[in-house]
Amino acid sequence: MVALSVLLDVFLPVLPSGVLVITAATAAAAGSGAATGRVPHEVPDIMALIFCAATASVLGDLVAYRLAWRGGKRLDRAIARSRRLTTAQERLGGALSQGGGALVVLARFAPAGRSVVSLVAGAGHRRVREFLPWSALAGIAWAAYSVALGYFGAQWLGATWLATGVSLVALFGAGAGAAYVVRRQPA
Repeated sequence: MVALSVLLDVFLPVLPSGVLVITAATAAAAGSGAATGRVPHEVPDIMALIFCAATASVLGDLVAYRLAWRGGKRLDRAIARSRRLTTAQERLGGALSQGGGALVVLARFAPAGRSVVSLVAGAGHRRVREFLPWSALAGIAWAAYSVALGYFGAQWLGATWLATGVSLVALFGAGAGAAYVVRRQPA
């Protein structure tokens, strides 16, 4: 369920993939004994969750990238009509061509940023070897961050709704910060 939500989140950014990842991490922490203060030496549920979420994130990015690559004139016209998408395409193209794919990583945390970056990279016919490593790094960073929020929230606050709520506030805070940085005009 988590993998499917993360995979489809690139097409429907309103899906609660971050919420599901954090909730699953909180539940895994509760099952491992971390919520009671007994941190086990091995936490396979947490590692599997990170792997699952990161893999689904990268696969979703690649599907959106390939669809946009093949999007044709209709997608090009839609991007040309939107000033924001045109600006995003120019900034992303410049960042990827100069090796600065940190924008791809940062956009993964911003609401709908993942969708815009994947679609713009595909529509702009960026080479997959320019996009894929940054998408993989973004997926791993986002998955690890989200799982860590749920896991440590459960460890510090117990496996309760409060722990999940505090973790979600931290996730949304990171998203708001990423959105601010991505939208900020360069000096």
